Order: sequence, then C-alpha cells, then structure tokens
Amino acid sequence: MTKTASTGHPKGLWVLFGTEMWERFNFYGMRAILTLFLVNSLMMSEKDASLMYGAFLGLCYLTPMLGGFIADRFLGNRNCIIVGGLLMAIGQLFLFFSASIFGENLGLATTLTWIALGVIIFGNGFFKPNISSMVGSLYPKQEKNKLDTAFTIFYMGINLGAFLGQLICPIIGDVKDINGIRDIHAFKWGFLAAAIAMVLGTIIFYALKNKYVVTPEGRPLGGLPSKHDASDFEEGESQKAVFSQKALLTSVLAFGALTFIFLKIFDQNLIYSIIYSSGLSLAGLIISDSSLTKVERDRIFVIYIVAFFVIFFWAAFEQAGSSLTFIADNQTDRNFFGWQMPPSMVQIFNGLFVVMFAVPFSMLWDYLRTKDREPISPMKQSIGLALIALSYFIIAFNVKDLGNDGLLAIKWLILLYLIQTCAELCLSPIGLSLVGKLSPKRFASLLYGVFFLSNASGYALAGTLGSILPATGDKFNKAKELGIDLQAVLDKKVVPTAEQITLLDANNIRYSNPVFAGFEIHNLFEFFMVFVVLTGLAAVILFALTPRLKKMMHGVR
Repeated sequence: MTKTASTGHPKGLWVLFGTEMWERFNFYGMRAILTLFLVNSLMMSEKDASLMYGAFLGLCYLTPMLGGFIADRFLGNRNCIIVGGLLMAIGQLFLFFSASIFGENLGLATTLTWIALGVIIFGNGFFKPNISSMVGSLYPKQEKNKLDTAFTIFYMGINLGAFLGQLICPIIGDVKDINGIRDIHAFKWGFLAAAIAMVLGTIIFYALKNKYVVTPEGRPLGGLPSKHDASDFEEGESQKAVFSQKALLTSVLAFGALTFIFLKIFDQNLIYSIIYSSGLSLAGLIISDSSLTKVERDRIFVIYIVAFFVIFFWAAFEQAGSSLTFIADNQTDRNFFGWQMPPSMVQIFNGLFVVMFAVPFSMLWDYLRTKDREPISPMKQSIGLALIALSYFIIAFNVKDLGNDGLLAIKWLILLYLIQTCAELCLSPIGLSLVGKLSPKRFASLLYGVFFLSNASGYALAGTLGSILPATGDKFNKAKELGIDLQAVLDKKVVPTAEQITLLDANNIRYSNPVFAGFEIHNLFEFFMVFVVLTGLAAVILFALTPRLKKMMHGVR
C-alpha cells in the first residue's frame, strides 16, 4: 500500500495538485489579459473579442474528447499530460512573440495569436481530462466516498494557480501610467510568465510521477492502456468498449447533421456549431456501447443530465474574462483602499476565495457525510446554480440606476465573485468527482472529455452572451467627443449619418442595441437579468430532478 499524507489522502494527490496549480497559473494568467490584448493591441472590437474568447475556451474543452480518447486507447494518462504541458508552454511563447511585434507587423502578430491559441487548445485537450481522471484512480474502491473531498482539495490547487496567475500576469502585463494610459506593449510579459509556469508544472509531474502517482497497490498510474491490470476494474466490469460499425457511422452522420442544424437553423458560427454537435454525438456513441450494463447506462445518463445543466453555470461564470472584464475596465470605480486595481485583476477574487473556502467546503462535506446528511452531487450542483443566479441578481440591481456616466463600486464585483466562488465549489469539483464515481473504467477519460464538452458548450454560450453586452459609459463618452448623441441613436430618436456610422465603426461603438432571443438589451440591468433567468431556471429544474437522479445513481452519492 502507498503511504498517505496526514490528511488520509494519497501523496499522489499533492503531486497532481502542484502540477495542476502551475497549469492553471498558465491558463488563467493568460485568460486574465487575453481579451484586453485583443482589443487594445490587435485592435479587435469588444464584440469580436468576446466571441473569439468564447470560441477559444469552448475549443479548449472540446479537445479533451480527443485527448481522453488518445489516452484511453494509445498513450496513457501520464504521457498525454506531459505532451499537453509542453504544447501549452509553446503556445504561450507564441503569444509572447505576438505581443512583442504587433506594433511593427499587426498582420503577423494576429496570425501568431491564432497559432498560439490553436496550440494551447490542443495542449489543454491532452492535459485536462487525463489529470482529472488520475485523481479518481488514486483511491481504492472502498474509499470512493472520499472523492468529493479529494476533488475539492484538487480544485483548491486549480484556483491557487488561478489566483497566482491572475495576480502576477496583470501586474506585469496590464500596466497603466498615473494618467490611466495603458502600456499596450506590456502584455508580452504576462504571456511569458504564463509560459514559465507551465514549464514548471510539467517538470514537477515528470520528476515525481513514478514515485507518488501510483495505485493503492503501488503500481504506476496512467501508463499505457496495454498495461492495465484487471484489478483496476470493478468486479464484472468489461475492460474494453464495444462499438459497432453502425454505431460509429451513426455518430459521424449525427455530428454532420447537428453541425448543419446549429449552423443554419440556430445561426451559430462554425466553431460553436462543432462544439455543440461534438458533445451530443459523442454522448450518443458512448451510450451505444453494447457492453454497458443497465446500472452503467443509468449512471452515464446521470452524467449527461448533470452535464447539460452545467452548461448554464459556465455560460454565466465565464463572463469573468469578457463582459465583466470590460465592465471593470470601462464602468467601475476600481479604487481598492487607495490603489487603482488593473481591470484584468478584478477577477482575482474568485481564485482567492476558492483558496480560502475550498478546505472549509471540504470539511463541510466530510462533516455532513459523518452525520449521513450530505446532499447527493446533483443537489449540490443545483445549489451552485441558485447561488450564481443570486450573484447576478444583486449586481443587476446595483447597476440599474448607474446611467451612462455612473461607476459601479468595486465592492459589488467583489461580492459577485464571493458568491460565485461558493457556487463554483458546490458545482465544479463536485461534477468532476461525480464523473469519477459514475464512470466505467474503460470510459473514464472519455467521459471526462464528454463532461468537459459541457464546459465547452457553456463557454461557447458565454461568448454569445458576452457579445450582447450593451454600450458602457466609455462608449457614450467617446461618442460625445465625436459629436454624436449615442443614447439618442440607440433609442432610435436620431438616425446616424453615413459619416457618423463610419466614425462609430472606426471606434468599435455599436449604433444599435444588442438582441438576445428576440429581446433587445438596452442597459446593463437587462444584460445581467439574462443570467439570473437562465441559471435560476436551471437550478429549479435540476433540483426537481434530483430524486429521480438519485435512483439512477444506484447507491453512489
């Protein structure tokens, strides 16, 4: 048996904790400054930057499907983690080079940015499902009830890294002078710091994997699939998936048909259509496996149902890197005890609060478990959805009377991130744990890939929702400088001239209100209420489904 830490958790958990910490430093540090770099250095509009941001995040959680498949069939978890870490470091270096040359060659810098994001997307695909899968494999079958706590601890590593990345990368990469003028050439240092962090995480894993990342019996975890031992599987569990040629062909055809539907009927862009279609077609393929027992099939359906509701959570939560960053930049008083906080750093409070509250939440689940009062995983997740709805409800009423010139006090954004952190701790690590508890071994990494596809769909929806951000105060001020009454234009009281439209386009200022689901969004209050409605309804429906899901989990909590 392996030695355990004083907490009763395997030492391998802390190796994975450290590896994930540096990887999240890399990812969230880059994320904190990405949209600001796109808008201020590469001259994108906020709408286009939000859509690109959503597409990037969505594809980051699409490729885990591929990474999970390659790990399960060919390379194994540990090799995929090393490949993924190196690819993400290379991608960050491409961003560094892009941010170094945009002033001399904007076209080349833009191309390098696209290449960089593509490399990071594939690197994340190799890395993410495999490290999550390994956490669940550290524990013997009789200790699977520890997984909610284990994933909460693991999640603290994620957010410690996020906190450090969102602290350091904005400090060195999002720099303004005393007059509030941004140094658009400083972004490169944030990207370089992210690259260094990813190299550190990869080295940590490579150096310690053989000693600590092992099964309860001491065998290396995550090796080549051909070397899996029968003891890794549940009694009576099939060790190999059985997909018929008909099922594979049907899955491919379904993917094509769904992509067309999302593209042409629902008017989604190609990337978003691929993300949505991939999740649905892969989910269908897995459930078609003829080796599945009724219990396995029921449990997989629980994963699918929960994954659907997770979409709405991430659509709301991931406004942090787009619309909430733009609001922090353009219509927020960021005076924090006498210090003007960089707008890209405001989201740091999420990572800070997770680090502060992850252990208390873990202790809470442990305490409730000892009293036999611990809510089942779907119930925890419905609570998370309700909390994120509450956070947007509070912020909506605090922006209601701001007008075009008022500034939102930073304390309200901090409160939003506090509530959203509690929501996140009820939902995200619990979801990861749920997949680990319910997945058949032969589908472990692939089902993590499916679960991350729900994240991908949520991020794609986040991009769509972020793009409907109405004009903020800075846009009205800029229009006034141009001699244009933007409010009158938006209210359709004044028809802008061709010359005025040219000026507005040149300054990335919309001259019509955004529309979502047939409703015109006039102000920030209406914008935030969209998230209240979406996540609030999702919370109520998931709560109502919980008794049925409990039966389908067949004793797993």
